[in-house]
Amino acid sequence: MKKSLIIGTPLSPSAIKVMLLGSGELGKEVIIALQRLGIETIAVDRYPHAPGHQVAHRAHVINMADGAALRELVESEQPQFIVPEIEAIDTAMLAEIEHMGMARVIPTARAVQLTMHREGIRCLAAETLGLPTSPYAFASSLEELRMAIEDSIGYPCLVKPVMSSSGKGQSKINGAEEVEAAWNYAASGSRVNQGRVIVEGFIDFDYEITQLTVRAMSANGEVETHFCEPIGHIQINGDYVESWQPQVMPALALQRARHIAREITGNLGGLGIFGVELFVRGEEVWFSEVSPRPHDTGLVTMCSQVQNEFELHARAILGLAVNIALRAPGASAVIYGQLEEQGIAFAGVDEALRVPQSDLRLFGKPESFANRRMGVALANGEDTAEARIRAKLAASCIVPIKMSVKSEQCK
Repeated sequence: MKKSLIIGTPLSPSAIKVMLLGSGELGKEVIIALQRLGIETIAVDRYPHAPGHQVAHRAHVINMADGAALRELVESEQPQFIVPEIEAIDTAMLAEIEHMGMARVIPTARAVQLTMHREGIRCLAAETLGLPTSPYAFASSLEELRMAIEDSIGYPCLVKPVMSSSGKGQSKINGAEEVEAAWNYAASGSRVNQGRVIVEGFIDFDYEITQLTVRAMSANGEVETHFCEPIGHIQINGDYVESWQPQVMPALALQRARHIAREITGNLGGLGIFGVELFVRGEEVWFSEVSPRPHDTGLVTMCSQVQNEFELHARAILGLAVNIALRAPGASAVIYGQLEEQGIAFAGVDEALRVPQSDLRLFGKPESFANRRMGVALANGEDTAEARIRAKLAASCIVPIKMSVKSEQCK
């Protein structure tokens, strides 16, 4: 039998402290889940008033790619756990912090280093583990990119920075005349400008899924792997706009998806939730990417699962029991900022919540951009088709507006 966890009181010497590196909408929900279990939370981000800052016990603003600043903060706060939520982190410093026993990095420092860099994770999946992936090559210059496409990858193909998130810097290109623009866009969208890209051959898939995979402790103290029902999703320019659960798929395809997820997460190790992205065509499945943390497409689990992905992550981190059961078919639809403004407001909330079995999450981001994800609509239904219709309808009711007079919202 494993040793039972003892949870203390936040803001006291007995507290268990968890530090989130990156405190956007996903980190915010992890913080809420941890606080419900009596954990003291510390939210860190690169800008003030990030969503997680608004709910954590303490908040800090630093450049997390600055290793010295990161270590200084860890030494000051002395968390037991560090939970990375974004890519722009000095992962070498995280490895040093873990090696010195200053804190446990979730799931492991090695997993964070590999998954936050497309080159590392693709080489692990394809070359070390032998998992099926699209054809790929790496390039450090525009000329190398042209040669890789002409010599082996071909058109159409996808060009991505080796380090980015939410589709930033990704392009699909159909001919030689588009290569230079794709190279320049990849450089502009990189979280940390590495001057290096991955180019992938295009797979004509039927649909994409996220296989949420949870590594958690069993009652006898061994690590067990759990699989949530597959999540279907639609992406535009690499950024998710809609997701639903469960995604219906052939039994053999589901078996293959879970084999890939088990192999990649088992190699990465540690505890917590992983979002494994996969392409599916018929009964064929290809590995795409993996995130060692809650996944944006998994926002749907806030209405579809007994324990959502954030609760699963929090419980797994702490070594607690998890429940991956589906509650009801559900869907999510993204709400965009549409405006380039500070402190926007949202009209249509009442109308959105009148959609049957709907709900909203407005993230509270202090600054809006036209294509920035500012919230998400959620809905349940008899099946995913009905849930998707409801989620998209609820999202369409929300209208971002500029609030020039504060008192208007009270009238």
